[in-house]
Amino acid sequence: MTQIVEIRPLLPSDRRDGFSCGEPALDRFFEHYAGVNQFELKLGITHVAVVADRIVGFATVVAGSLERRSLPSAKMRRRLPAYPLPILRLARLGVDQSARGAGVGRQLLRHVFTIALAQRDTLGCIGVVTDAKPNAISFYEQLGFIRLDGVREGQLHGDPVPMFLDIHTIAAAVDE
Repeated sequence: MTQIVEIRPLLPSDRRDGFSCGEPALDRFFEHYAGVNQFELKLGITHVAVVADRIVGFATVVAGSLERRSLPSAKMRRRLPAYPLPILRLARLGVDQSARGAGVGRQLLRHVFTIALAQRDTLGCIGVVTDAKPNAISFYEQLGFIRLDGVREGQLHGDPVPMFLDIHTIAAAVDE
């Protein structure tokens, strides 16, 4: 994909019905719920990657918190207070099958990282948490995300895996 990718917030006029990332739950969310959650319920914001007026990827982010005891780093647990800590949650990420391998997912994540840095500077943010689907865990691990133990008990095989990337790693990645 040599065309320019524009990343921006979802607009009410955006067509979402032709998007397919190959994950039925993500496709259903994007087509039916992303707009409702953003424009009516104000639960989160979906950012889209657009090439030639066609959506080729999306990332939905929401504000959240994380308990100190859930942090993967003992150093962070010692340094931070014992109350819920602000994070940015990457709630959903999908790339259209037509754009696979073109770096759209990484561009969307870089955009999410800039949002996390802005949140750090305006509201507070210690990092990004995502619930990685089993087939996406290695993607997130390559970027430095670490699995969170104890965030959700009783996980079943195939359930999403909570993963965390601290704000200092994010800042270093964005500054590259």
